Amino acid sequence: MGVPANVLQAVQTYQKAGLAFLQNSNCFINLANTKFKDFQNITANLGSTVSFDLPPRMTTTNSLVANFQPAEQRVETLTVDQAISSSYAFTSQQFIFNVEEYMDKFGKAAIAEIGANIEANVALNCETQPYRFYGDGVTPINSFGQLASALALYRNYGAVNYKTRGVLSDIAVPTIVNSGLGQFAPKRNDMMSNSWELGDFAQCSWHQSNLLPVHTAGTAGDSALNLTVTATTTDAAGAVTAITFSVAGAPGADANMIKQHDRLRFNDGVAGQTNLRYLTFVGHKVSQNPVQFRATADAASTAGSLVTVTVDPPLQVNPTNDQNINTPIAVGHVASVLPSHRAGVIMSGDPLFLAMPRLPDQSPFATAAEYDQDTGCSLRMTHGAKFGLNEMGNVHDGIWGSKLVPEDSMAVIFPL
Repeated sequence: MGVPANVLQAVQTYQKAGLAFLQNSNCFINLANTKFKDFQNITANLGSTVSFDLPPRMTTTNSLVANFQPAEQRVETLTVDQAISSSYAFTSQQFIFNVEEYMDKFGKAAIAEIGANIEANVALNCETQPYRFYGDGVTPINSFGQLASALALYRNYGAVNYKTRGVLSDIAVPTIVNSGLGQFAPKRNDMMSNSWELGDFAQCSWHQSNLLPVHTAGTAGDSALNLTVTATTTDAAGAVTAITFSVAGAPGADANMIKQHDRLRFNDGVAGQTNLRYLTFVGHKVSQNPVQFRATADAASTAGSLVTVTVDPPLQVNPTNDQNINTPIAVGHVASVLPSHRAGVIMSGDPLFLAMPRLPDQSPFATAAEYDQDTGCSLRMTHGAKFGLNEMGNVHDGIWGSKLVPEDSMAVIFPL
């Protein structure tokens, strides 16, 4: 039995080309912060973790007398918990006579498929992480005015003042561009009409994606049922971590009343109640942002039409580092729930983290585990043959984990 030709060198060549293909054709992968201290250079596997710091939060007192507060280091942990592979096989005759010269095409096709799936998974952060949102899930987002309003609310709460990026539904972009062409901004309009893209607007770089996640809401959201506060649950610091609501319309027991990642907002103008507002993230001053939050778990309603929603973030009125609302949540406050929707995002700084460490070699098979220093992406390709059988195969695979920092992001809600 002859020794097959060593194809490792060819593997390395188009594996590197594929990494660039993975990066450049996927919006979220392109925007993610993929640089961690040493983590990208090590060989890792599923379950590996990496930590990154968040800025500390402080309070002040209107006095020259010191009021010492605890120094709390805020840390987020990102776990590599996702895996993917794409593989294909040939006989020796097929490889030699038909497909050897075509291998780069197969490799790029495999990486394109892998890339689309990684991209869609990273985009899920738009659904699962931000607790603030712009849009009601019913009204289309179709104008520059709406984008300006979204940015104003995002920045009013407090935002990093560099690298502001927005990712919108690709279906919404043409209508937004069209709304801007009627404005008197000839230079900008020339650029947009030639490219039919948003580009930069209001100190924000706008991008588009066809892979934004779809959130399927529970009954309360899709049936537009109002929820009235009957009780709250607090932690040791006094922050509200769960809210019990009475569901309007007495629907009774419903296992699907609230779904995980449903987005809720306290309504203004409720008789006898103070409008709830977020405090600015830095400075703890009352902002113009209504209090919005995310359900962290599914919640069923009881036969008595009560439902208890666990909330993110915890809503704290007590004067601590984590104080974030202007007035206590009271019995009688009313909240509404977004219907099913598609979620984009506005973010600033580098709040979207993506880790794609190297995978180990697949000895005795020829393996290329390439890491791209420029993009932070890593993929592995393994080439081998089944011993004693006329079959040769290639496997492309990779692992990754991602995290979007909630306070530095805001979801942009598009109706389905």
